[in-house]
Amino acid sequence: MTEVMEQTPPALHGPSEKERKYDRQLRLWAASGQSALESAHILLVNSGCGTVGIETLKNLVLPGIGKFTIADEAIVSDSDLGVNFFLDESSRGRSRAECCTELLLELNPEVEGHWWPEPNASSTFDGFLQTSEPFTTIMYSMPISPERLRLLQEYGKEHQTPLVAIHSVGFYGYFSVSLPGTFPIVDTHPDETATTDLRLLSPWPELSEFAKEMTKNIDTMDNHEHGHLPLVVILLHYLDKWKQSHDGAYPIAYQDKIAFRNMVSDAMRRDNPEGGEENFEEAVGAVMKHVVKPDLPGTLKQVFECSHPDSQEARSSFWIIADAVRQFYEKNDRLPVTGSLPDMKALSTVYIKLQNIYKEKARRDAAEVLDLVRSAQGGEDVDPAEVEQFCSNARFIKLINGADVGVKSLAQVTEQELGNDEVAAIAGPEMPFSLIPIYLALTSTSHTGTATAKDIMASITERVPAAAGKERILQAAEEVARSGGNELHNISAVIGGMVAQEMIKIITKQYIPIDNVCIFDGIDSRCQVARL
Repeated sequence: MTEVMEQTPPALHGPSEKERKYDRQLRLWAASGQSALESAHILLVNSGCGTVGIETLKNLVLPGIGKFTIADEAIVSDSDLGVNFFLDESSRGRSRAECCTELLLELNPEVEGHWWPEPNASSTFDGFLQTSEPFTTIMYSMPISPERLRLLQEYGKEHQTPLVAIHSVGFYGYFSVSLPGTFPIVDTHPDETATTDLRLLSPWPELSEFAKEMTKNIDTMDNHEHGHLPLVVILLHYLDKWKQSHDGAYPIAYQDKIAFRNMVSDAMRRDNPEGGEENFEEAVGAVMKHVVKPDLPGTLKQVFECSHPDSQEARSSFWIIADAVRQFYEKNDRLPVTGSLPDMKALSTVYIKLQNIYKEKARRDAAEVLDLVRSAQGGEDVDPAEVEQFCSNARFIKLINGADVGVKSLAQVTEQELGNDEVAAIAGPEMPFSLIPIYLALTSTSHTGTATAKDIMASITERVPAAAGKERILQAAEEVARSGGNELHNISAVIGGMVAQEMIKIITKQYIPIDNVCIFDGIDSRCQVARL
């Protein structure tokens, strides 16, 4: 019996119930992203029709946001029932915030939901903000009173909380994202092929020795062995030959790369049954992409040069690691090796050895950066996994709202967009018209539910004198006035999905959120992103 038990393999544990439930989204933002989502507390300050805010929350409740609160003093009326799917006949006369919370929670029992004003809660909005748990992100729907908007902006500044404004009227809508200070994104999820860094022009000793060992008898190899040399080994071998005939210089100029590519192509054996070699074809195709000098991407240069007026922000783990990577770059004149290796024609044993060489170099580089982190003030508490992730993604780190990126005034952006429209009128359908007229018309009703086209145009021309007499701006103003501040559920549902997507990016700090306004035209079914 003991012998039988010893031979029984251990039980295999399948995915947990939560992993099965969130399987698809875990493939997008992994367990770390899901954990951030489940730890978040979202505040929705709802006003007007309130549909777009609830649709946004729906798309956050389904993937498992941790907690949400709806602040909405409205009482459900007949007009609400026609545009909000999270209200029914029994909701009439009750708190809109309470009714929407109850039905939203039915979508996902693991989510916690609250509303304001609840019984025994603070009677003032300011008191509610001060007594509530800290919010991860705040979104508010238009129209909103100037006083309430001021309170939200002050709260966001004090607590470093991202603010998302949403406005949906008729067929039009927009949302804007206001992030606190500089907002770095490390895990931008670039294409896997873009992350490959073979370091062919700056190989380290282990890589060079591996390539030389494999190619020492390259001319006398049999066709099978010759046809399974990895492209990295092939390129390193012929780069050495090129340097010998070019005074130690690498093929950097375009014409030199063409000549080098021809050299590699000429070395391909064509007297075999296949009439060529796949591995050499891969090497020829990789010349332009991988035979390049290591450089410092502009986005990472922006990170290195970013100033920190906030001393607390400068002590965050991101900026401590960024400074360590900067020191590494200044010392080695290159960034840490990522450790990734693309698929290529090679024997499995050879590919694994080559892969281990890259991974080991990536580990050594990350360890060197970690030592620099540990020597910095506050660096002793930085998680080594953060350092490793930073090193792997250094070339693709994105800094949103960087201090050195100036925001143009609304008048400047409008004048530029109107100029582009003049070109678009000549170019035809290949160049669509700007959606800035929609933004101008909607922002004219940010604090009032309804307005006449004349009032909207007066507000626009006061802010942007160049808009006076522009036909497309007048048409947008008339459409917004015609809608009377009402929402169309299908338009608000689309905008809500877009907003939820951007909020997930902000909460998980993965992928790249918009910077900073997205305008949606439901008539032509298109959107435009602008920095305003």
